[in-house]
Amino acid sequence: MVGSTSSASNMHEVGNENSNPYRNMVMDAMRMSEGNVRECPIVEEEPNADAARFFDLLRDSDEPLWDGCTNHSKLSAVAQVFTIKSDHGLSEAGYDKIIEWARSILPEGNRLKENFYAAKSMMKPLGLGYQKIDICPNFCMLYYLENAEMIECMTCGHSRYKPRTGRGKTLAAYKKLRYFPITPRLQRLFMSPRTAEHMTWHQSHHAVDGVMVHPSNGEAWKHFNNMHPPLLAESRNVRLGLCTDGFNPFGSFAAPYSCWPVILTVYNLPPGVCMRLEFMFLSMVIPGPSSPGRNIDVFLRPLIDELTQLWSSGALTYDISRKQNFVMRAALMWTINDFPVYGMVCGWSTHGKLACPYCMENNKAFTLTNGGKASFFSVTVVFCHITTGTERTERISLLAELKMMLHPHVFPVKNCLMLCQSTVKLCLVSNQESRSFLVLV
Repeated sequence: MVGSTSSASNMHEVGNENSNPYRNMVMDAMRMSEGNVRECPIVEEEPNADAARFFDLLRDSDEPLWDGCTNHSKLSAVAQVFTIKSDHGLSEAGYDKIIEWARSILPEGNRLKENFYAAKSMMKPLGLGYQKIDICPNFCMLYYLENAEMIECMTCGHSRYKPRTGRGKTLAAYKKLRYFPITPRLQRLFMSPRTAEHMTWHQSHHAVDGVMVHPSNGEAWKHFNNMHPPLLAESRNVRLGLCTDGFNPFGSFAAPYSCWPVILTVYNLPPGVCMRLEFMFLSMVIPGPSSPGRNIDVFLRPLIDELTQLWSSGALTYDISRKQNFVMRAALMWTINDFPVYGMVCGWSTHGKLACPYCMENNKAFTLTNGGKASFFSVTVVFCHITTGTERTERISLLAELKMMLHPHVFPVKNCLMLCQSTVKLCLVSNQESRSFLVLV
């Protein structure tokens, strides 16, 4: 574990980069590998402020705590003291007292940060920063930007804060949203030469006609390029996909609870890379216990604002592979979700006869006489073969004329069954030794 005091004695060996876990910690935070760092050339153009902080932190992982020290680096000392503070619940004042005492017994010229504020500023580039945004418990609104100072919901009138339980207690909101900005993590992808080169793979790879190995070979991607030439002009601009769905973090046997992570994935990368866990970025976690339903757009507003900013004006980013700064823009290409979530995210009604956004009125949907629900007829027959409590389903494709059949029915099958309508005939012979059913759906 990073920061473990038990491994302090063997954390740093001069000349052996692989033995330094704190250097690895920096590279993991920046989506880098050891090989990438060795390939990093001396930068020719001055990096922007964010990139400069990364290179400073990488140097700190190799800089000894004092001249001649072989057991600790400037970064490892701060990381280990941070671990002690977290494990034992030390206050900031207690941390400062320990550092003041430690600096007094260390050799002159030591590089240990003098207080908690300085150490936190040093470690900040490693962290995954996030924003805490209060939300209405009824999912009506966010207390965000122009509404940040409001104390009750302007839609339902619900109070923003819980009642105080004692004097001097800090106001606590009923519900909070934690939002993880996506821009810094996209910028980190360009801080490694190897990753930065992969970010242009979608445009530089050789495409074979008629073979789709990546979304960039698809018609939707090409149509988007034709509609937005400025985005195509810079191959380093980022193409994103959004995915969300609800799950119960406490297990299927726990009390009902629906938590909704919202994940962004980068489609600039090659097929074998873009779906790796380290390149799928969590942008927010929508808290439960109930599903946000159609109000999911309320929670997505911070992400929409950031994506709008990346689309319109972009973000200054340092590309280490080309040793230059450029303005990175981003576009959300599509969403990935099941059909119910499609209705929530896109605002499309997924109920009724017009539920399919492609078929629309050109479908064979009808309303069930007794149930009153919309049903869709397809050219599929399900043949259920029941033996010892298990069911084996075989799907049999029918002729196109089966679309003309009026309603799905369930028929018992004996030796032979023939269904006739005009010229359409279907004959299925059952297994004599078991119980069978023919289900048209």
